[in-house]
Amino acid sequence: MFRTALRNVLAHKARLLMTVLAVMLGVAFVSGTLVFTDTLSHAFRNQSARSYDDVAVAVTSYADQNDAKQEPGLSQQTLDKVGKLDGVASVTGRVDGFAGVADPDGKLIGVGWSNKGSNFAPGKDGKDVAYDFTEGSGPVRDDQIALDKDTAAKGAYKVGDRVRVATNGPVKEYTLAGVFTTEDGAVNAGGSLVLFDTSVAQQLYLKPGYYKELTVTAAPGADDAKILDAVKPLIPESATAQTGAALADEQAEMIERELNSLNQMLLGFAGIALFVGVFLISNTFTMLVAQRTKELALMRAVGASRKQITRSVLAEAGLVGLVASVVGFALGVALAVGLRSGMAAFGMKMPDGSLVIGTTPMLASLAVGVLITMFAAWLPGRRAAKIPPVAAMSSVHAVATTKSLVVRNSIGALITAAGAALIVAGAAAGSDGRWLIAGGAFLALVGVIVLIPLLARPVIALVRPLLVRAFGVSGKLAGQNAVRNPRRTGATASALAIGLTLVTGLSVLGVTVGTALDKMTTDQIKADYMVAMASGGALDESALTALRKAPGVTAVSPQQATSFDIKDDWVSASAITPGDIERVLKVELVDGSLASLGEGRIAVAEKTAAKRGWKVGDTLPVTFADEKKGELTVGAVFKDTEFLSPVLVDTKVVAPHENKPFIPQIFVTMDGGQTAANEKALVSALGENPAINVMDKQDIRDQFGGMINMMLNIMYGLLAMALIIAVLGVVNTLAMSVFERQQEIGMLRAIGLDRRRVKRMVRLEAVVISVFGAVVGIGLGTFLGWAIGQSIKSGLPDYALVIPWDRIGVFLVLAALVGVLAAMWPARSAAKLNMLNAIKAE
Repeated sequence: MFRTALRNVLAHKARLLMTVLAVMLGVAFVSGTLVFTDTLSHAFRNQSARSYDDVAVAVTSYADQNDAKQEPGLSQQTLDKVGKLDGVASVTGRVDGFAGVADPDGKLIGVGWSNKGSNFAPGKDGKDVAYDFTEGSGPVRDDQIALDKDTAAKGAYKVGDRVRVATNGPVKEYTLAGVFTTEDGAVNAGGSLVLFDTSVAQQLYLKPGYYKELTVTAAPGADDAKILDAVKPLIPESATAQTGAALADEQAEMIERELNSLNQMLLGFAGIALFVGVFLISNTFTMLVAQRTKELALMRAVGASRKQITRSVLAEAGLVGLVASVVGFALGVALAVGLRSGMAAFGMKMPDGSLVIGTTPMLASLAVGVLITMFAAWLPGRRAAKIPPVAAMSSVHAVATTKSLVVRNSIGALITAAGAALIVAGAAAGSDGRWLIAGGAFLALVGVIVLIPLLARPVIALVRPLLVRAFGVSGKLAGQNAVRNPRRTGATASALAIGLTLVTGLSVLGVTVGTALDKMTTDQIKADYMVAMASGGALDESALTALRKAPGVTAVSPQQATSFDIKDDWVSASAITPGDIERVLKVELVDGSLASLGEGRIAVAEKTAAKRGWKVGDTLPVTFADEKKGELTVGAVFKDTEFLSPVLVDTKVVAPHENKPFIPQIFVTMDGGQTAANEKALVSALGENPAINVMDKQDIRDQFGGMINMMLNIMYGLLAMALIIAVLGVVNTLAMSVFERQQEIGMLRAIGLDRRRVKRMVRLEAVVISVFGAVVGIGLGTFLGWAIGQSIKSGLPDYALVIPWDRIGVFLVLAALVGVLAAMWPARSAAKLNMLNAIKAE
């Protein structure tokens, strides 16, 4: 039986090609993901180990900068005390923060969040062990800096050049003293690293004489654990100390967790691709078995048992899966190499390290490829074994009985109904119903797949008159062929339906949420511009002062994040400019007056006021960030808004209690609105700072909606693998269908159907099957998109379902195009059949 299976595989190489491709692509996705994440993990673990290789103990300060009772960091005195401990060879103090480098055109090098500044900390030999200088040396004066090699190259800077650097304050020019190489994570992420003289870095990021971190190096033979025990009593309560080995392990575990999330997401999409591939494989073996009914019957007649027939089909599937797994694994390794190169192309450097090909990806590839293929072929094999020998030898094919169809449709209807009920219940439950929706989605998808052969006849019957009217005989034959074998049509359409269910659901949800965010932006922001740091961090107060002095500005208000304790409960607040806030943001009053903000009172959001029982005129005891106590009176109640905290307060009220305000955004209204001249005036007022973004309303929309669009594009890209496999399914079904219908096609040719119309018939059949699958997928995907939206709408005040008809139209057109492309080879084969040979074919 094994020899028979091998012979059958070799005899049907062309017909099994699409199956091999489908399994190969799925396996490549799995193996590529595992190899890529293993390689990343290994590289980052090595980098982490190297980073802490010479570190005996690391001390980190977590001091609150607004707490006057705490030291702002680790003092020079603490550093000196640690340096005198037994077994300590040296102690290095570090301080860091944001630093953005401008290129010669004034544009920021890097992406903002990964642009970093730190201090050059030379030892007794004048070298900083953390950095290797390729040109020049470290900064030793206030007006000097050093740059990492990649940033210097991007800006075409050489030692001695003047470089504009932006921190959270005004832009300053420095002389480039040196260029260095580093394994710093910011640079590896595509950002930049600027080294300042230590006193300058302390002034910029903390306070003169203080550090954020201390790195302790041990003398030869010293015990790290003993040094750690000696260090702990010397540091403040706001700091923590760990051995370098512990930190390396901690960082490695963090990297592992992050990569596991990426791994699971990619493997999830690989699973979807393989799930779609199951339909292609099952369809292929079903058709192969149907074509070999006489052969199988003869084998039964000469003594083969049902189990042997089933095992023979499974052996064929195993051989196909094995070949596909081996090729897929090799393709996956190439994919991992490509992903690694792709990271570099997007400016993200990966630490040096070799490609890691472990046993897990190999075994997973073989297990997934072989088992998935055999699982998909099991049902066709079982059906083959049930064919009675006499019936098969008499050319009576095993047509599905009425009872089996009734049972299948009943089960499918029950599963679909249960899934739909769970989805509706989950949607009604709001944010608590997401697991119900997930379970319902799975059941609904399974139910629709079971029911799809039943749906094929009525749905395709609707378009058959159009096919006849538009394409005549070819259209009529295509419509009849598409429903001749509903199970086969359903299995082929199911693959497309699964992919388009996911794509449509994501599109409906993404467009709906994007529209809600866009409406929120349009409705709630009156300002012409929003000013923010490219890093996402805080703006310096000097930016607010500069904007108020800019020509043409009519209203300016920060959205300064602050908080205070009211009746033993911390409340987040927005410190704003009274009189200007209502001119830059939409603030709808419920009670009281916003003018009271200028009198030192507060405004409270409606939901917060109702929850806490506050009303206009109430005086509340307050403890500020510096633990000083006071009283604040409620002067107004306003409707909740996404752009403001539950409490509004004048910046002047909180200023005495904060060492450094945290200002994420500043909103600006200008005379004349949004114009190129006004934007230029703001940029000039800010000193043409490359690290500060001046955004108009469209930029603000893009910022809030850009992440959604980016995520949608990533999802589309990952789901493309499943859709490619679905296309292979259409090609395979048509090719084998043409083979089965050779005699029929020969007869059609003999009675006058020319080659052009034969091709058209096959193409139209493919289009009908593809569009049928697309319609089912789009319908189910829209339903799921609505349900998931219902579960998240409580967090989006302007949420309203939006059906992206334009995208749905594109999906239908693409489905039709998929049909046309998938039919090219089968249609050409059908048209090329020799008429007389085809008529004689069995």
